[in-house]
Parts: sequence; structure tokens; C-alpha cells
Amino acid sequence: MSTALHAPQAATPGTEAPRLEARGVTVRFGGLVANKDVDLAVGSQQIVGLVGPNGAGKSTLFAVLSGLLRPTSGRVFMDGEDVTGTSPQKRAARGLARTFQHPELFSSLSVREHLVLAYRMKNAKSRIWTDLLNFRGFASSPKAEDQRVDELVESLQLGAIQHRPAAGLPLGSARLLEIARALAREPRVLLLDEPSSGLDVRETEEVAEVLKSVVRDHGVSLLMVEHDVELVLGMSDAVHVLDFGVKIAGGTPAEVRRDPAVRAAYLGEEIEKPAVQRAEAEIEQGELA
Repeated sequence: MSTALHAPQAATPGTEAPRLEARGVTVRFGGLVANKDVDLAVGSQQIVGLVGPNGAGKSTLFAVLSGLLRPTSGRVFMDGEDVTGTSPQKRAARGLARTFQHPELFSSLSVREHLVLAYRMKNAKSRIWTDLLNFRGFASSPKAEDQRVDELVESLQLGAIQHRPAAGLPLGSARLLEIARALAREPRVLLLDEPSSGLDVRETEEVAEVLKSVVRDHGVSLLMVEHDVELVLGMSDAVHVLDFGVKIAGGTPAEVRRDPAVRAAYLGEEIEKPAVQRAEAEIEQGELA
């Protein structure tokens, strides 16, 4: 495959390079190919969904994009610059943040203290150690910090629980807190790992509305791995579908919904599905497994 095919998308006058982009990403674990030649781009203030059956390679691609895993081949770009070899910390400094399927919170800290800590990790890291050494905890917040935390509390609908400890929070509230904590670090791109996992219908609808407001009010781009396909199709600007590590479809929600290969992957329909058939043929030949 030629190098030109997987060059980063150049920004033309009046446009921006994608905030986050995978070009030709392949990941091999011995004889197993978890991702094969995957392309994906997240533009400015876009919501992009990444879906696929269990074992399709979604988590592996997420790990590559966040810097936790180096691809066997292919490149990752942020704002048109190659970040394939950079650490998760350096990508975070460039504006990449992520949440996890199981919220990782400090049980003894309040909701608000989580946001203060995240804000200081980005904007005033030295204050964290100074306050701890002086036993001041999270007291004496400067005005700019208070304003930013207040904005997040309001926009993520956390006002009623902002002084509650994280221990014992309902799962829906814990997910909103984790999203707010990621936003406190002022990212340009937010990777969301199964934001609706374990939530009931009401909680899922609440999280979906919050995510749309995050893009609208904070100017953030979202890439989410999600098992709830209808949720993704209902709120995304673009959707990418993986199966057997191969991207079998990508486009608008309407285009993806109509795609025969997607229906075959999810519903097992006996219809013409060239991308899936190619993937299955490669498995038989030992290329993907």
C-alpha cells in the first residue's frame, strides 16, 4: 500500500485538519490481527461513533488513539501532526482526554473536589502539592478556577450532588462526573468508552443530552465506543463500524444504517456482504487469526 494513501488529510484554505485521525492502523498480537488497515477521522466539534460486535477491535483502536498501544503499522495524527510515537501524557497536553467504561473515581473526594483536582492538573499542578503539604486540601480556590468548576457543575447537571463524596454515587451520576472531570482539563478531543454501559433508559437519555451539550457549549469533539447502536446512530455526525478488526462501513448514520455489511454483522442476514466476506476469507488464510 502506498505511503500517499495514508498521508494525513491536508487542511485546505478555510478548513481544519481533523483533530484526531487514524490512517491505515494495523495491530497484530502474534498471529492475531486486532485491527487491519483502519482509517478514522474526528473533525472539529464532531460526534463520531465507533461500533461493532464484541471482539471487533474497538478497544484496541481506542488504545492506539490514546497512546496506550503502538500500532504495528499505520499512523495517528492530531491536528495534522504525527503523534504515533508520543505518550498518553503528551497527547493529553495536546488536548486529548478519555473516560473509561468503569468510572475511576476517588471515593473520599466530593464531586466538586474531583473537578478542582482535574482543573489544577491542567492549569496549576504546583498548587496540588502546596495545598497538600500545607494541609489546606482544596481550599482557597482562585476566581478563575471557581468559575470554571461552576460552569462544569452547571453544564453537567451536577449541582445537587456537587458536595457529595463519589462513594455511593449512582452509576449515571458517576459517568457524568467522569465526563466533567475530563472536560476540566480543557480537551479538544474526548474519547468516551461505553458511556451508556450499565445505565437505564432514562440515564442513557440524560447522558446523551449532556454529551450533545458538551460539543455545543464547550467546542469539544467526541469519539465514542458504544454498544448501544441506536444511541450512536441517533446522535453522531459520522459512524464507523468494525468487524473482525476490519472497518466494514463508515459514513453518516443514515448511510451506515442502510449498509448491507452492517446489517450482516449485527443481524446475521444472508445478504451480499463483500467486506465481511473478505475478512472471513483472510481469517481462513491465517491473516487475521
